[in-house]
Amino acid sequence: MVVEMESRKRVGYHVERDVMDEIVVDSVAEKLDVTTSVKDKLKESMRCSGPQVKSCFLSCIPLLAWLPRYPFKENAFGDLVSGISVGIMHLPQGMAYALLAAVPPVFGLYSSFYPILIYFIFGTSKHISVGTYAVMSVMIGSVTERLAPDSDFTLWNNISNSSEINFEARDIERVKIAAAVTFLSGIFQLLLGLVQFGFVVTYLSEPLVRAYTTAAAIHVIVSQLKYSFGISATRFSGPLSLIYTVLEVCSLLGQTNIGTLVVSIVTIVCLIIAKELNSWLARKLPVPVPVELIAIIIATVLSWQFDFKTEYKVEVVGSIPSGLQPPKLPAFSMMGSMIGDAFALAVVGYGIAISLGRIFALKYGYKVDSNQELVALGLSNSIGGVFQCFAISCSMSRTMVQISTGGKTQVAGALSAIVMLVILLWIGSLFEDLPKAVLAAIIYVNLHGMMKQFADIPSLWRSNKVDMLVWLVTFVLTLLLNPDLGLAASIAFSMLTVIFRTQLPKYSLLGQVPGTDIYRPVEDYNQVTQIPGIVIFRSSATLYFANAEMYTDHLYEKSGVDVTKLLNHKKKLEAKRLRQEKKEAKKKAKETVEVSELTGNGQQSGKDVVVVVAGPQLDPSLDPSLPKAIILDLSPVNFLDTVGVKTLRNIIKDYGDAGVKVFLSGCQSCVIENLETGDFFSEKITKAVIFSTVHDAVLHCQEEDTKKLKNGTHF
Repeated sequence: MVVEMESRKRVGYHVERDVMDEIVVDSVAEKLDVTTSVKDKLKESMRCSGPQVKSCFLSCIPLLAWLPRYPFKENAFGDLVSGISVGIMHLPQGMAYALLAAVPPVFGLYSSFYPILIYFIFGTSKHISVGTYAVMSVMIGSVTERLAPDSDFTLWNNISNSSEINFEARDIERVKIAAAVTFLSGIFQLLLGLVQFGFVVTYLSEPLVRAYTTAAAIHVIVSQLKYSFGISATRFSGPLSLIYTVLEVCSLLGQTNIGTLVVSIVTIVCLIIAKELNSWLARKLPVPVPVELIAIIIATVLSWQFDFKTEYKVEVVGSIPSGLQPPKLPAFSMMGSMIGDAFALAVVGYGIAISLGRIFALKYGYKVDSNQELVALGLSNSIGGVFQCFAISCSMSRTMVQISTGGKTQVAGALSAIVMLVILLWIGSLFEDLPKAVLAAIIYVNLHGMMKQFADIPSLWRSNKVDMLVWLVTFVLTLLLNPDLGLAASIAFSMLTVIFRTQLPKYSLLGQVPGTDIYRPVEDYNQVTQIPGIVIFRSSATLYFANAEMYTDHLYEKSGVDVTKLLNHKKKLEAKRLRQEKKEAKKKAKETVEVSELTGNGQQSGKDVVVVVAGPQLDPSLDPSLPKAIILDLSPVNFLDTVGVKTLRNIIKDYGDAGVKVFLSGCQSCVIENLETGDFFSEKITKAVIFSTVHDAVLHCQEEDTKKLKNGTHF
């Protein structure tokens, strides 16, 4: 490595210029003094012209911008094949994820039709496949089962002398709840999009999202265990619901339906083998084999042929009505009890969709509008809620199929919606004998990708331990709490880590790399040396109220100058000097009186009159152990609040009183503006204390010291 560095050709440069403080820089660079009032900003934002209206209209309805220029010859065939392939995937996934949402399977098919058409019109991503998504579905299921539990629909059967559940009434109520929370989440997304709040997704870091989806996948798996074992387990909601559900399932394992368990195991094994073969043959096949569709067709035929429902008591999907549901306003009276759930759905759905959208936009060279994505998803969910759909987002598995089969635009999404329309109108009723255990198996196998995210832990341990902590805490919180509460707690913890990192930055003394104008922490390099008599101090974080006191304390510690003690000592010396002068003044006055008396009596003393004058006192500022100057490198600081401004002002004042000059360097423009608006500057503190670089400040200190020495004084 050393040989490589030595052999590398170095490009030298030489710049000769004067040392510049901020006053000189402003003069040479001719700083602009442009301030725009709030009134002018509002006037500018309200200004409207023909091109602006057209641009705004097309940005609100992106379809009108790209569809007229759609390259039919280049994209049509790929989008057609992709649309059919993804549409086929929507059938099993829509029915399976409806079970997670605790609604009849046909409503999963509706959710794979209406929202896709809306997103086709208003979305900006060309490649993501929106529709049902496991995490969103399980969040919907927690709401529906909390607000409409089985116990609310239990009836007593006088004939059998046992309690029974009115499944029809329960399902109707749960569909109302799912539609209402979906509509409300869409309204949240729509409002956030209209107020340009798309940046909210930046608070969902990648470790947080991956840990959250991993934990949510475990919630999904646990919720489907009752369908795999053929038992009637109660699904709990609220904190620790996952643990209660697992304990409930374990207590009912003795009632397992063997037929259902066999169907589950066989389906899982066959799907895993088929998907592995599919991956192995991916390069040789023009389109992936729709193994899930084949699985539900075979399972439906076998269930119908051998009458699984009657002979083996295997629970099947049941009635799937043909046609579409008429629009129906959601139950507004329910929305007060689901505001938190709806907001969590809005944030999670948007976060997943925009994350995938940005990945593929970067890969294929176009831009995704984050605010318009919020509007598109908001309209998809709010209009979908009117048609009794449940909340949707983007699925990675369907997106990968859409891309791998040649899909290049959202035309593929529209074509997949047409496939779903055909299924809803004519084909859906054929799957009424499909065992629910098969749908649960499809869910398990589709979640294997999320389970691979556990590999993030060792990777993050090596790269960033704070991110690993965020991953683990998010995972645990989402497991122990429900996905909605877990998300809120995880975001709060993630924000706390940022706050703690700004409160616990690295404080360093900088030294010069020999022969350069580069300064680095002295503790990190062997060949970096401190400038004699000058302390260069830097914090790795910004300076604000939460760490201002620690900044001052570490400056005292690193510089070796405790200003408080030094000033107290100086005050004591000053008080002592004043007492001594007062004492000598009294003594002198007394001697003067005695001399006057002697002179007045005509007598002369045989002794000389000696006037004692106090000797010079040592100024603590001349202590050779003190630095001549302190330079604060503020290059990492991106803002200053009032506490930060006051802290810098006090540092300059206190060290100045102690005889040590303080200079600032590397200030960004916004920091200088904060100083100006924070009343930092005064007659004593001007912009002359601010330098563009550390090296400018160092040269200024050395130049001043040289001048002082020539004049016989100390810096």
